[in-house]
Amino acid sequence: MPDVFDVLSRDHTEVKRVFTELEEGRPAPSGEDERRLRKNMVEQLIIEESKHEAVEEEYFWPTVRELVPDGDRLADHAVAQEQDAKKTLNDLRHAEAGSDRFEELLASFIAEGREHIAYEEDQVWPELRRVISQERAQDLGRKLEEGKKRAPTRPHPNTPPKPGVLKGAGAAVAMADRVIDKVTGRGTR
Repeated sequence: MPDVFDVLSRDHTEVKRVFTELEEGRPAPSGEDERRLRKNMVEQLIIEESKHEAVEEEYFWPTVRELVPDGDRLADHAVAQEQDAKKTLNDLRHAEAGSDRFEELLASFIAEGREHIAYEEDQVWPELRRVISQERAQDLGRKLEEGKKRAPTRPHPNTPPKPGVLKGAGAAVAMADRVIDKVTGRGTR
């Protein structure tokens, strides 16, 4: 059974791989097929990042707040980073692939994402590892994996990143996201 660090590490590794692939695709693609491929890659990144951040806000950060000395400060900083990233992702969703705006937003998100991943891995994880039991770490890993199956697939920067709000409104938003995805074929191209 993977624990919380295994689940998050797997997500971070995949995101960093996609970041590198997208950076190697610069400068902006010139052909329609290249633009479509780039847009689809970014769309899939947005889906996965939206799910990842939603479950972190619902399960991971409350655990950090509860268990880690100075956990509120660590979580507040990380959640603020995530809120900024949601705004960037939301803008990126609406930008035209291949445009200067798209590339600027993508570069900004990649920089924000790398900074956030480093913060979590270097500042937060060591503190949480010191205080979390293996049983609790595995339970949290399970919650994160299960939560991603029903998490929103779009960034919702105006939804407060509070566990209570996410459990209520988040479920309705996630359901709406998934219905729209199914109807439009988003994430399947």
